[in-house]
Amino acid sequence: MLKQKNITRVTAEQAAKIAAADDRTDWARVNSMPQSEVERLADEEDGPLPDDWAETIVFSTAEPKQDVHIRLDAAVLRWFKAEGPGYQTRINEVLAAFIASRSKAERHRG
Repeated sequence: MLKQKNITRVTAEQAAKIAAADDRTDWARVNSMPQSEVERLADEEDGPLPDDWAETIVFSTAEPKQDVHIRLDAAVLRWFKAEGPGYQTRINEVLAAFIASRSKAERHRG
């Protein structure tokens, strides 16, 4: 395994071994379970899905990111950085969520 900063690279075979070693799922039981039982257990554990759950799905367009220079308040940057690596991605996600929220509100008004 080659490790560089926070990225660990493994082969497909190594990933399968890691997943298998950590997997405590009784797959024979899962595969033999009827869908109605799966849904009942999911509802019991997480609660039923709201009727409009499908309306909340957001599909990523995977548009390429662009390099930009942006000036942020020091407190804003400090907060995102304090959450750990990936702060730029988190800032992008917050901005994307804001746009989605505004777009949805505008569609409902119009």
